[in-house]
Amino acid sequence: MRRKLVPVVALSMACLLVVTTACSTGNRKKRNRSADRPAGAAAKRDDVDTTRATPTPRRTGDGLTCLELRNSRVGSRKVRYREYAAPIRLTDGRWSDRDGTTVTLQRPCAVGDLDGDGADDAIGVVMLDGGGTGRFFTLAAWRNVSGEPDYQAQVDLGDRTPVESVSVRDGRATVVYLTRPADGPMAELSIRRTAVYQLRGTTLAKLSHTDARVAGASSDGSTADAPDSGDTVPAADSPTRKRRSRSR
Repeated sequence: MRRKLVPVVALSMACLLVVTTACSTGNRKKRNRSADRPAGAAAKRDDVDTTRATPTPRRTGDGLTCLELRNSRVGSRKVRYREYAAPIRLTDGRWSDRDGTTVTLQRPCAVGDLDGDGADDAIGVVMLDGGGTGRFFTLAAWRNVSGEPDYQAQVDLGDRTPVESVSVRDGRATVVYLTRPADGPMAELSIRRTAVYQLRGTTLAKLSHTDARVAGASSDGSTADAPDSGDTVPAADSPTRKRRSRSR
C-alpha cells in the first residue's frame, strides 16, 4: 500500500509545481506589459469610450439690450450712485424713496463693446429728482457679465442738463447733452455739448468734448430755434479759442 502512495504523491507534487510556475510566468508577463506602458496611460477597453470631449469655450454672455436696464441696479459697492451707500434697484425704469426722491432711467441708451471683451455692454442715463428744482443727470455704464447688466462706472453731467443722444463706436461712448457756461443762469441752456468717454475700470474717462451754441433752449431741454452750427464754442479745456469773424 505504501508503494502505491509514493508515486501518486510524487505525481501530485509535480503537477502542483507546473501550475505554480505557469501562474508565476503569467504574472511576470503582465507586470512587464504594465511597465512598458507609458506613465498615465489608461487601459484601453472595447466597451468604454476613452475619447475626451473638447472643452466648450467660456461664453462671455449674450449682448445686453436697453430694455434690460429698466430693471437693473444703479450704483454698486465700489461705485456709489450719489449719496446712496447701497445700490438701488430700478423697477420698470423707476425707483422712489420715502422722502419723495425719484430716480428714473432716461430714454437715450446705446449698446456696444466698452471693455474690449467682445460682448455688448450698455450705456444709458439716469436722472435724480429730489423734489425741488434740481434734475441731476448721470451717464452710467453697465458691463455685460454673463448676459446680465452690472453697474460699472458713471459720470455726473450736472443739474438740469438733459441728454439728447448716446452712442457707442470703437469702444468709446459719445453723449450729446444741453448745458450752459459756468457763469450762465441755471434756467437757460445755451450750449449743446458732444463729449466722448472711454471706460477704464470703474471710471468713464472723458477724452474730449466740443460745444455748439443753442438758441432759445430752456432747462427742460426744449429749443425754440435750431442750433447755429456756424458759431462754435471751443471746449473749456481747449488751449486756444477761435472767433469766427462776422461781416457787418
